[in-house]
Amino acid sequence: MDRTLVVHVLVLLGLTGLGVVTAQAAGPEPARRAELVRMVRQDCGSCHGMTLKGGLGPALLPESLAGKPSASLVATVMSGRPGTPMPGWSRFVNEAEAEWIIQRLQEGFPPVALGAGS
Repeated sequence: MDRTLVVHVLVLLGLTGLGVVTAQAAGPEPARRAELVRMVRQDCGSCHGMTLKGGLGPALLPESLAGKPSASLVATVMSGRPGTPMPGWSRFVNEAEAEWIIQRLQEGFPPVALGAGS
């Protein structure tokens, strides 16, 4: 293969990858963000406490999630925790949305009113 062609292919692959990363980094659309915030505050809050400080389930505050691998937390959101009341939420959120939720939880989850802009 011609060296110039190889360079062009690598550049195109890199740009394509950047587009995917940028799309994922942007997160859900504002309306979906608001839905996700309401879901976490209401549905997750029913076990983890309406202020996410804990209840039946553990606290979901930045300090309580510190040091926990994001991938593990996303897996918990998607698949739940067998042997515990924690259900999987894969019927309601996709993996990218679960990642967005975990990032927000690690930063300090927004109130319902601020969900659309977060």
